[in-house]
Amino acid sequence: MARYKVELTGVNTSELKVLTNEEQAKLFQEFHEGNELAKKKLILGNLKLVLSVLQKFQNTKNNMDDLFQVGVIGLIKAIDNFDPSLNLKLSTYAIPLIIGEVKRYNRDNQSSVRVSRGLKDFAYQILGFKEKFIQKNGYEPTCEEIAKYFKTSIFQISYALDSLKEPVSIFEPVYNDGGEPIYLQDQLADKKEKNEERDMRILLKKAMNKIRERDRKILIERYIIGKTQMEIAKKLNISQAQVSRIEKNAIKSLKRIMK
Repeated sequence: MARYKVELTGVNTSELKVLTNEEQAKLFQEFHEGNELAKKKLILGNLKLVLSVLQKFQNTKNNMDDLFQVGVIGLIKAIDNFDPSLNLKLSTYAIPLIIGEVKRYNRDNQSSVRVSRGLKDFAYQILGFKEKFIQKNGYEPTCEEIAKYFKTSIFQISYALDSLKEPVSIFEPVYNDGGEPIYLQDQLADKKEKNEERDMRILLKKAMNKIRERDRKILIERYIIGKTQMEIAKKLNISQAQVSRIEKNAIKSLKRIMK
């Protein structure tokens, strides 16, 4: 187990199953007879093969969670096209396909997001202002106060500060209450699916109207206006922990209503 050193979010790599030759042969037979569950077992039973390939790409700048997903695509292609009658090991056939998928992904994503120097300089000016403001007033300035000082919009303030953030994997957990985690990809819509996106907006709007007014206002200020929990807490005269708890419960309510 020690040779699999790839770290993946939410995946205990030491517990991944490895199929024996006999199990693999039986599952391929069942899969070719139309058993889709057998295909799933073949994929799960060969995930460590993907991990062994990813060790060669540890020094790339792309997130390992993303590379793992890409590698699994290569594995699935290998399983779909593998012919056991050729007396060839699946690993021999799959490794070049997995490597090919990962290399293609790295090549297509080698250009990082470029942020203008002027925008970053403005973001650092905002941070400098915030630091001086806190020292003088004893609390963090709101977005409105920052925007007023720089004579610009709240959007431009948020846009500048976002330029300092590091890119994250779409498989990064953004919320976990001890149960099933919510990943970043769960909160992203596919722009190609415009009808689905429109339906989701309608469903979300209806769900928002069904939750408590205070919960709705906090979600709007957090995720549409872009305020911090501290800013909302100050406005409502409650603690940041209370805002965090209300926010989490509101998200749970929305998920329950939208199911």
